[in-house]
Amino acid sequence: MSAAHQLVVLIDPVARRIDGESVRIAKDVLCAGAEAKICWPQGPEEFARALARRGGRRTVVVGDDRALLRTVTLLHRERELARGELALVPVGTADALQLARTLGVPLGAVAAARAALEGRGHPRDLLVDDSDQVILGALRVPAPAPVRARPVQPTVWGAARSLVRTLVGAPAPVAAAVAHRLRVEADGVLLSDLDRPVAGVSVVAGGGVAQVVVRGSAGEEVRASARVVRVSGAVGGFRYGADQVVVGPVRTRTWAVHEAAWHLVLP
Repeated sequence: MSAAHQLVVLIDPVARRIDGESVRIAKDVLCAGAEAKICWPQGPEEFARALARRGGRRTVVVGDDRALLRTVTLLHRERELARGELALVPVGTADALQLARTLGVPLGAVAAARAALEGRGHPRDLLVDDSDQVILGALRVPAPAPVRARPVQPTVWGAARSLVRTLVGAPAPVAAAVAHRLRVEADGVLLSDLDRPVAGVSVVAGGGVAQVVVRGSAGEEVRASARVVRVSGAVGGFRYGADQVVVGPVRTRTWAVHEAAWHLVLP
């Protein structure tokens, strides 16, 4: 029997709590189409143990983006990611399935379970940082949110200024958008330095390289392809979003592309 017809099915406890009916449907479809070992881990430790005992079976994760990210992270750290294929049956809220949608995984329980049975593994690149954290989708460094002006205390002078604004129709002051001061390097080539305001940075891996876009505060863009991307911030560091998770602040971080590091089963 092929690995595609021998499954280990890891059902995330969050999925059971949020949508038990979709979990039941996915389990029934998978068990009807293959020899499936169903695992019901109650927490991260049990999840890791069940994953380690998968043998040569195709691994199917029933859960949301975080469950998939947890699986890929564990396999990467054990240097087992290249051994076997992964399938996902997405179960969760719409916000928790944005990565699954981006990766092309069917969102319905029946369609995703059938894809896990009948689909084939597609190679996917990974972004891995210098702390060994993995990114499956896009990395984004957005500009900080604008700082709101503090409300004026209700003093006589404050009340007088409010009255004047009302009479002349002048708008209340609004804080300007804030930009990052970042140093961005792509394979050692400087794309932006700390003396230039940056509205945002995005990095997406694919085809063995990362596509890097640095957006300036005036809307201009600098683009590059690279295998290694390094971002450094000014004092206080910067935050970034990766797979719907916000990380930081950090002062410096380096990401490297791992080409075809894992295989995701798709229709």
